Amino acid sequence: MTAFLMSFARYEQHLKWLALVLGILSTIAIVQNWYPYTMFISVPFCLIWIYCAWLHTERQLKYINIIFLILYAYGITKYFLVGA
Repeated sequence: MTAFLMSFARYEQHLKWLALVLGILSTIAIVQNWYPYTMFISVPFCLIWIYCAWLHTERQLKYINIIFLILYAYGITKYFLVGA
């Protein structure tokens, strides 16, 4: 598993740029009140930052994004189970 994850290390800068774009899109979605798109956009944002933090063993950044990922997963699950 570690070797598989390390194979993406060469794309770290590209992933960070993608995370920036996703962060901007998420902010626009919040301002425009485009619920539930805010959650769907934020999940890959969190996954990218969890991965980048894992590469550099930045525990705090990794755990903060894991918490946000869990909260977004809860929100998405609730959205599909309860409905809009």
